[in-house]
This record gives sequence, C-alpha cells and structure tokens, in this order.
Amino acid sequence: MKLGGEAIVAVTAYDALFARLVHDAGVDLILVGDSLGQVVLGHTSTLPVSMEDMIAHSAAVRRGAPEALVVVDMPFLSYQVSPEDALRNAGRVLKETGAQAVKLEGGGMRTRETVARLVDAGIAVMGHVGLTPQSVHALGGYRVQGREEEEGARIRAEAAGLEEAGAFSVVLELLPASLAARITESLGIPTIGIGAGASCDGQVLVLPDLLGLNPGFSPRFLKRYAELHETASEAVRTYAREVRERLYPAAEHSFAEED
Repeated sequence: MKLGGEAIVAVTAYDALFARLVHDAGVDLILVGDSLGQVVLGHTSTLPVSMEDMIAHSAAVRRGAPEALVVVDMPFLSYQVSPEDALRNAGRVLKETGAQAVKLEGGGMRTRETVARLVDAGIAVMGHVGLTPQSVHALGGYRVQGREEEEGARIRAEAAGLEEAGAFSVVLELLPASLAARITESLGIPTIGIGAGASCDGQVLVLPDLLGLNPGFSPRFLKRYAELHETASEAVRTYAREVRERLYPAAEHSFAEED
C-alpha cells in the first residue's frame, strides 16, 4: 500500500462488538491500544494497564473480527526489562489472542535491540515514536514532540533504527507535519500517523473518539465523525422516562401465554 500510494486506515478498538463494526466498515488494521487504560478502564494514563488487560481485550477483538489484521500494544514494563522478557510476553500475546503483531513504544537503542530480538523470533513488530504515552512523565506531559531541531533529528534517527531492526511499520504520534513527512519519505516501511499530519502513509484514531463518545477529549488532531455521546444519552433518558411512565414494555414487547 505504501509503494502504491494507497492510504492505510487504522482504528483502535477494544472489544468484539466494535471490532466487528470497524472490520465490516473496511478498515485495514485494528490496533488494540493500551489507551484502553483511559478509554475503557478509567485510569488517568496507560501505565496501570497489565498484560492480562491487553490479552483479554485483544482476544475479544480477535473474536469479533477473526479475519482482520490485529496489532496489540505491549503494556508498560512488559518489554522494557529485557529482550527475553519481551519475547516471552509478546509470545503470550500472539498465542493467547490470535493477533498477528505487537507494538512497542520508543526508538532508543534498547528498544531497537528488543525489536530485533522479537523479529528474529518471527514476531511482527510495529514501532512507535514521537509522543510515547508510556513515557509521558519523562516527556513532560502530552505535548507535540520534535519541534526543536535536535529533538527532531533524534526522532528521525529512532524511526530509521526501528526500520533497520525489522519493524514492519511505525506509528508517528504528535509530531509537526513537516517532520512526519520527512520521516515518511525516508522510510521504506509505512508510517501510521496520529496528530502527525497528512503525509503519513496511514492514519489511526481511537474509535470512541472518532464516534464522539468521549466529549471531554478534544485534541487538535481529532475529528469527530459522529456525536454519539448525545445520541446515546438521549436514548437512555428516553428509556428511563418510558420505564417510569410504564410505557415500556408495551404489548409488542411482551409475551402472551399462547406465544
């Protein structure tokens, strides 16, 4: 798709119902993100997410979309300790979920060594540079990365190093559009952008965000393609009113003895 100039459509989903929806809608890739920590589990960051959380949600996504390309985020401290630890955990993900690939954050030398170890063992790996949420405290918060020349050069080098280590693609998160464009042009593997401009080979958004189910989250890069929070809220309010007024269930929702 990169060679042909065909844009890659990726969506982050966390359960079987929404996985089926996005696959039926024709997306190319489903990412089971550790952002489920905030979106689904109510945490304030991705750091508390466990291997068990990721495996349970990824297995659900796979059951909902058994023919989809599914990539699973490796959670915090599941791959940073050692390449061997990463290999065991990534192997668990593939064996217990049926997903085809894992994603690792960061592009430093240790991460590149880990990527190479996983790839050597036959595990497909997606990289991730720019804003890496598992390192949010070290990065000084959720902010655009690579605006300074030195920082931009470091991120370009990290992306190139991940390709050399064997990653099959790399997520570029919260980067200036011009920097993301230079990285995309320089790599032979696809880039998937989120908050990184239109020049990336593909784009990814979190499904509840693009559906407008999370009205409190409004970063500049997000476009809502629906406003389902209000639609869903109104539906529940109507249901509650009809129950209280004994309008529901009506006769057509009830069973007679002869049924």
